[in-house]
Amino acid sequence: MILAQLVNGLALGAGYALLAVGWTVLLGAARLVNFAHGQLYMIGAFLTWLVITKAGLPYLAAIPVAVVVVAVLGGIMQLLMRRLTLDQNIVSLMLVTLAFGYLLEGGGSLLFGGNPQIIDSPFQNAGLAVGSARFTGQDLLIVVLALALYGVTWFVLGRTNIGRVVRGVAEDPKLAQLYGVNAAKVYFGVFVFSAACAALAGAVVAPRSPILTSIGFDQLVITFLVVVLAGIGNLTGGLFVGLGLGVFTAFFGAYVSPAFSTAAAFAVLLVVLIVRPQGLTAR
Repeated sequence: MILAQLVNGLALGAGYALLAVGWTVLLGAARLVNFAHGQLYMIGAFLTWLVITKAGLPYLAAIPVAVVVVAVLGGIMQLLMRRLTLDQNIVSLMLVTLAFGYLLEGGGSLLFGGNPQIIDSPFQNAGLAVGSARFTGQDLLIVVLALALYGVTWFVLGRTNIGRVVRGVAEDPKLAQLYGVNAAKVYFGVFVFSAACAALAGAVVAPRSPILTSIGFDQLVITFLVVVLAGIGNLTGGLFVGLGLGVFTAFFGAYVSPAFSTAAAFAVLLVVLIVRPQGLTAR
């Protein structure tokens, strides 16, 4: 029983981490917020389902289609918010992205319908049994992609010229522009990357359970928990906190009640913000 919950928690936590990486970069590297992040996850999941069921493409081919379409959608959103982004008007950005989120959810309901759907992934049926625990191929895909995406993102932000430019704009956009950096392009690129990450998470995490157009808000809550517990913009911390939160949720749901898992996670967040407001893994 314990091993089964540990395996389930690791897969769940890797999904949380995969969902949070885009928002972590958005907040840490560009000082931007996007409260439509959960709805972009939902759109990515439903586009994957739509491409498989309507276009007849295999699952692995549907994933890049969904990622590209949602990345373009994220780019359009950023262009519409360009002035607010350059002005770093955080309050207005919060309200505008929240509005975008509700529009995406409403549009998703009209386009995809209100019935729950299941993404047909060949990895969901394949698996490996370890004692009483069963690790599906989908679980393994989520974990591998989460580790790979965090590794690549960490390398790009910390070891390349692109990362230095992004971090420079995050630190002082006006000063960066004086040195010839186009802050608008940096913000655009980071926002598109964040949207693509949300779509990727939706495409690979959603096959574990039926999807509804209302799942966006739930995913936004999880993203918020991971980002704040890790410390705003802490990329490595986001990975470990995501995994830890997944294990906590799995064990709490199994031994206490799954109905109160989110409330328990927020209780942990409350304690952390009181004792260590900079986050669990922040230095």
